[in-house]
Amino acid sequence: MFTSINPFTQETIAEYAAHTPAEIEQKLQLGHKAWQQLKEVPLEQRRKWMMEVAQSMKDQVDMHAALISQEMGKTLKEARAEVLKCATSAEYYAENITEMLQPKPIHSDAYKSYVSYESKGIILAIMPWNFPYWQVFRFAIPNILAGNTGLLKHASNVSGCALAIEKIFTNSHFPAGTFQSLLVSSKDITPVIADDRVQGVTLTGSTPAGKSVAALAGQYLKKTVLELGGSDPFIILKDADLDAAAKTAVQGRMQNAGQSCIAAKRWIVEKEVVADFTAAVKRVIQEIKQGDPSLETTTMGPMARPDLAKDLARQLQESISQGAKLELGGTYEGCNFAPTLLTGVTNQMTAFKEETFGPLAVIIEAKDEAHAIALANDTIFGLGAALWTSDLDKAAKLATQIESGNVFINAMVRSDARLPFGGVKQSGYGRELSLEGAHEFLNVKTVYIQQ
Repeated sequence: MFTSINPFTQETIAEYAAHTPAEIEQKLQLGHKAWQQLKEVPLEQRRKWMMEVAQSMKDQVDMHAALISQEMGKTLKEARAEVLKCATSAEYYAENITEMLQPKPIHSDAYKSYVSYESKGIILAIMPWNFPYWQVFRFAIPNILAGNTGLLKHASNVSGCALAIEKIFTNSHFPAGTFQSLLVSSKDITPVIADDRVQGVTLTGSTPAGKSVAALAGQYLKKTVLELGGSDPFIILKDADLDAAAKTAVQGRMQNAGQSCIAAKRWIVEKEVVADFTAAVKRVIQEIKQGDPSLETTTMGPMARPDLAKDLARQLQESISQGAKLELGGTYEGCNFAPTLLTGVTNQMTAFKEETFGPLAVIIEAKDEAHAIALANDTIFGLGAALWTSDLDKAAKLATQIESGNVFINAMVRSDARLPFGGVKQSGYGRELSLEGAHEFLNVKTVYIQQ
């Protein structure tokens, strides 16, 4: 059984029975049959069905948002935004997929040669709880439009979200089995990865989880895309707009109660402006209203599980014992963790070296911009990074020195269907979204025609 528990109240919402081996086999059979049907469906028809998916989410945004909020604690405002982001991304892909899948002509000695992009079969997605709709849809939308089918193994605490997403596709006229949710524990996923009908595996989650799945997929020669942990730097140079940077830093760290791979986890500030930046972010943090996510007045909900809050408290206390100064917050009860700020953090402290997955912001002082870049790169992760400066030419040059898959200048790091998304180093490999993401699980086929 999988149990969904409201993080704020700790009340049980629902229980779901795990799928049996026989049920899993039925889903694999249905998913494979759906792929055989879907690849023969004209792209124009797939586009129309995807627009139905988008409209369904818009029409039922409040229902889906309430489910997200109940299962993992996101505020209703954030949950609505997540659902609508899925809808608008479905519309974006529906409008642009024809161009993305257009055969690419190649000049050669042949009469004609080109690359075609063709579907391969079932793609297994192993997805986390922190963005229970968006993480799923950003894999599902381009793959299904391209003719693949999807099989979702979602985090066990958001099983209700998993089944609701399946229903969206079922009700939007796609062939039965185009998108299915699989209620299984992580230890039971090996036979699914091994199955010949599964042609690829995409995972968003922790770095240890990514290593485990990549090893399994490699054993069975399955293509993988991994979007893993992050400890994103948020670099503030002395010529930055401090008020704008402070507001964005707090939003980037504290949204979704800090539970995001691309949260602004390490605020690296040039020494000349550390005091002013600290004062600015303290003012913004003190305006956060943490509490019941179902209330419209709440601006930050609880963390998703008590064990996550407990681990964040460990990281906080270790960092304080190592010399960091607690400026704000630091208290928690159950899943409800107060927005917290540490100053005086160095690269030898836990809050710098480990990924902190919760509402804990840290300020690290840099001697100059070169030192700031060095601190930014002093991590095993490389998912996203933000850089704040008024000198855009300098920013473009420094962006090339930052070891990450995404660099945002004077803006908050975010995922966007128009832009490829992914990391380097221990943050994974491959790309989601945009043209690059649409091609990851397709057969990039060379066609050579001699006259």
